[in-house]
Amino acid sequence: MRDNKIAIVAATAGVVALVTNQAVAAESKSGKKGDKQRPNVVFILLDDAGYGDFGCYGQTKIETPNIDTLAERGVRFTDMYAGAPVSAPSRCTLLTGLHSGHAQIRSNDEMTERGNVWSIKAMRENPELEGQAPLAPGTTTLATVMKDAGYATAMIGKWGLGGPTSQSKPTEMGFDYFYGYLCQRMAQCYYPPFLYDNDVREYTANPEMDLGDRLDKGADPYHSKSYDKFKGTTYSPDAIYSKIEQFVDANRNNEFFLMWTTTIPHSALTAPEEWVAKYVAKFGDEEPVYMGKGYFPTRYPKATYAAMISYLDYQIGSLVKLLKDKGLYDNTIIMITSDNGPSHNAYTNTDWFDCAHPFRSDKGWTKRSLHEGGIRMPFIVSWGDKLTPAVSDYIGYFPDVMPTLCDIAGVVSPKTDGISFLPTLKGKRQPKHDYLYWEFPKFKGGNGWLSVRMGRWKALVEDVADGNTRMQLYDITADVREENDLAADYPKVVAAMWQAIKESHTDANNPLFQLDIKYPAEK
Repeated sequence: MRDNKIAIVAATAGVVALVTNQAVAAESKSGKKGDKQRPNVVFILLDDAGYGDFGCYGQTKIETPNIDTLAERGVRFTDMYAGAPVSAPSRCTLLTGLHSGHAQIRSNDEMTERGNVWSIKAMRENPELEGQAPLAPGTTTLATVMKDAGYATAMIGKWGLGGPTSQSKPTEMGFDYFYGYLCQRMAQCYYPPFLYDNDVREYTANPEMDLGDRLDKGADPYHSKSYDKFKGTTYSPDAIYSKIEQFVDANRNNEFFLMWTTTIPHSALTAPEEWVAKYVAKFGDEEPVYMGKGYFPTRYPKATYAAMISYLDYQIGSLVKLLKDKGLYDNTIIMITSDNGPSHNAYTNTDWFDCAHPFRSDKGWTKRSLHEGGIRMPFIVSWGDKLTPAVSDYIGYFPDVMPTLCDIAGVVSPKTDGISFLPTLKGKRQPKHDYLYWEFPKFKGGNGWLSVRMGRWKALVEDVADGNTRMQLYDITADVREENDLAADYPKVVAAMWQAIKESHTDANNPLFQLDIKYPAEK
């Protein structure tokens, strides 16, 4: 085993002590023990949840009472966007405040040249196979600015921006504490062989599994017991939530910034049995999925997807209760969103749930696309009873989070592509973007995308890698499903969109992220 740099941790008591020590260090730096003038921030980032996956955004099949309550008492945004249509680049824009024309990471780069990176077993033996393309050392992140402002910082959940042998780990990017998955491929297993506690592997007693494993030969796919081989004793969302409670409790007398980057509801679909049973009773029997590519078989795919989201909602309710019990709720900002739109695959019944509602939820219109279903996200902000409940049509995206948090912390924001939306939260006059910009290089069947949101207009260019220069133009306020291309009727708007693209695109350093854009005049 090549774990020469990674030791085994056997107990959690040391973790509590470590977090407590960090709390003391942060308290000393901020000098504000017991003086909670600045709010705590809990940023909850789901993985592959759609705009329409919560009740407060129109979901009718999945129950999310705790999220809905936070939305009712806070600000629910209708026009907030992710930074990209897949995980790593979206998280990069969130952490750095730079849109995908300026960001270091512009797509998922699994760095397959290293070997068998898609094998959990191989990654267990060789940590050099873990992780995705890293951020550059010294990158300014949400965590570095909040840490410099005196906040205790933690990320608990999924990282996805560098492996354990890189210099791009959460603990080197401003987070005092990290617990969870460093590698997003490993995060597709909810009963993992290990999780990371800071830079150290914490092994579990879960059975050895590998992505793509199948039912035993001769097993009945309609019998629930046939799927027991894919279950273990450590369910990662439970382990992650336990560390969240520990961090909050250890920092109850300090200002803290916590990123809860859950893997829910990303496939492979896995949820506690009692929560699945609840939705089996609600939905009735259904066909299992046991021959799909890449993930683990699932007896009840619809019930399990719903159970995952409802279980996370239950955990969010538990966190709210904890904050109230500790006297922290009224001085804690909670933000809830998703990294990109829902995944349309053999396991996730995106169409049946209408996960991207009111946008199109069918294949090619959600995750991995720059259609609304791929990038427009639910976005909820709660702040105890300090916000006037509202629904905001502010047009923003992940780069806005950095300047907003800097405003909250009372520090000067580094240069970003974002605008602080704190005025919206406080009911004050809100500055607006001239436009929002996205680019997405060639990836898994997509041939390169460009998109611009400019007021009511949405521009989209597909097949950029093939030299396409035909722009689609939609009045996105009237045509949320992007069905009526108005480009021929508004040539001046099209020209303004191309100008925005020219202003926004810079060449990427990683060859995999490069996008050779052909402009109409050059055709």
